[in-house]
Amino acid sequence: QFQVAESGGGLVQPGGSLRLSCEVVGVAINYYAIAWFRDVPGKDREAVSCLSSSGGSSAHADSVKGRFTIYRDLSKDTVYLQMNNLKPEDTGIYYCAATASGTAAEWTPMLSSQFYKWGQGTQVTVSS
Repeated sequence: QFQVAESGGGLVQPGGSLRLSCEVVGVAINYYAIAWFRDVPGKDREAVSCLSSSGGSSAHADSVKGRFTIYRDLSKDTVYLQMNNLKPEDTGIYYCAATASGTAAEWTPMLSSQFYKWGQGTQVTVSS
């Protein structure tokens, strides 16, 4: 069994930046699509960004395009979510999730039902 673990959340002022980390333990991430989701009060779980198993394709929610970047370090089996120009509406619990991609190396799923391995979440609060 492998695990995923998030870190890097915290309190930041509007306009600030945070970088979240998703460490995958037990498997090599180049066989898995890795995504970030968030739980925002009053809303359903929302997909934020996804990185394909090849690392060559990514997808982002419209609400974060141009502000968030997803990338990885294979040597550390870690996927990062760089969040810039943060807004109060970005506040929530951020989860990392993984799913095996098989031969679909450019697949970037964005539905929570497509993922079967989840981390415990990390809190991001954007407030002045």
